Amino acid sequence: MGAIVAVLNKEGVNAAETAISMLKTLKHRSTGTYGIASATRIGIEKSIELLKKQNINSPVAIGCAFSRRLSQDRPQPIKLYGATLAFEGRLYPASPQLSDSESVAEKLKQNREKAARTLIEKFEGDFAFVVAEPDRLIAGRDPLGVCPLCYGESKTLLAMASERKALWKIGIKETASFPPGNLAIADRHGFKFKSIKRLVQGEIKRVDMQNATIRLQTLLQRSTRERVLGLKEVAVAFSGGLDSSLIAFLAKKTGLIVHLIFVSLENRSEIECAKKAAEALKLPIHVRLYKEKDVEKVLPRVLWLIEEPAPVKASIGIPFYWTAESAAKMGLKVVLAGQGADELFGGYKRYLTDYSRQGKEKVREAIFKDIMKMHETNFERDSKICGYHNVELRLPFATCRMVEFAVNLPLELKIESSGDTERKLVLRRVAKSVGLPEFIANKPKKAIQYATGVSKTLKKLAKRKGLSMREYVRKVFDDTFLNGDERTR
Repeated sequence: MGAIVAVLNKEGVNAAETAISMLKTLKHRSTGTYGIASATRIGIEKSIELLKKQNINSPVAIGCAFSRRLSQDRPQPIKLYGATLAFEGRLYPASPQLSDSESVAEKLKQNREKAARTLIEKFEGDFAFVVAEPDRLIAGRDPLGVCPLCYGESKTLLAMASERKALWKIGIKETASFPPGNLAIADRHGFKFKSIKRLVQGEIKRVDMQNATIRLQTLLQRSTRERVLGLKEVAVAFSGGLDSSLIAFLAKKTGLIVHLIFVSLENRSEIECAKKAAEALKLPIHVRLYKEKDVEKVLPRVLWLIEEPAPVKASIGIPFYWTAESAAKMGLKVVLAGQGADELFGGYKRYLTDYSRQGKEKVREAIFKDIMKMHETNFERDSKICGYHNVELRLPFATCRMVEFAVNLPLELKIESSGDTERKLVLRRVAKSVGLPEFIANKPKKAIQYATGVSKTLKKLAKRKGLSMREYVRKVFDDTFLNGDERTR
């Protein structure tokens, strides 16, 4: 686990030095070893300086900044037949004998392009991978895009990386998110993408609330169980609301130790609500409270990690940063979170506006559009923040089976009417069915940036400088990247 890079020099010049330069930008990921590989040679060292001495010379190179989070994780890249592999992520359920990277390597040893297609199409997991062959790269990403991967191209280079800053480092300024569920072949002529598994909005399935509840409960129990298999303890990013409480409750049912981590600014009403929910769940809660100065201090680092001057993403990323930081300090390696539930089951309040103004079909379109963008709006941000703390993000709602079920549910099982203040009706039914208290199952959604007070604090900080929140975040972002502020590393 950690981060991956890949580069191809169109002019046939050695790309290994470029890949090493990219890896250097990822040193913040609590790296244990660094790996560099051509199609035929692999070098793995404990430092970038030692890696440079490997003297690998190839126009195609891949690299890995490796961090062992679980005992079975193995340093990378990995040797294949006439090629090498860099893999980031997890497969569910995990193999009891092999690490995830070794499992993937076994699948890709022969007929690699076909095997890569099968991996994307058939296997459940959060992953990104790149294979280096003598004259090309083969890359892929999981169908929901939980595991970050971006790509870009310059006059002389084609490159991919877990973070955009690795591409910026080598002069590729125009970058894009690698499309989820796609396979890419990169050679000296450019990138060629092939859609292997994509989300499709089909016909609405006629199902009643009772049967939908049973099916959703089964799916959620399965996905939670698969994501904690082999663990002894886990952290849950906890708000006291429906999504995180349900995930925590189901994780507890698997028999492992569950730690609830709640973060907020001081003197917020949600603090006591979260404590009450934790007491009802009979789970330990670790409350971490912050001040205005803490928001100001951490903002540059969060922006450096999420790589965007986006006010909403920053105000969500800050409390998530505190959660991942707390989990790391507690020695926990996996954080479960409820991301995806609002998109899948109509949790956002803005859907009600669409409902009242344009009707049910417009809401259904809006929900599907949000599902298609989950990787860019939520998953990439939170995965990169967790990676910084050497903590692994796992999302029980973000599974292909769950999405395929949810996307074609009748809207009335999610939102009853344009006046529905609760929404996520079928998910609330599941919560009641498994035994969550009514006050949790029926708790109205309050977005984390507002519940924690972070959004309000950012506006206050911006106002003091005579700026709008957007202008303030943009200024901090520019100062952080243009000045190369080492405090953010």
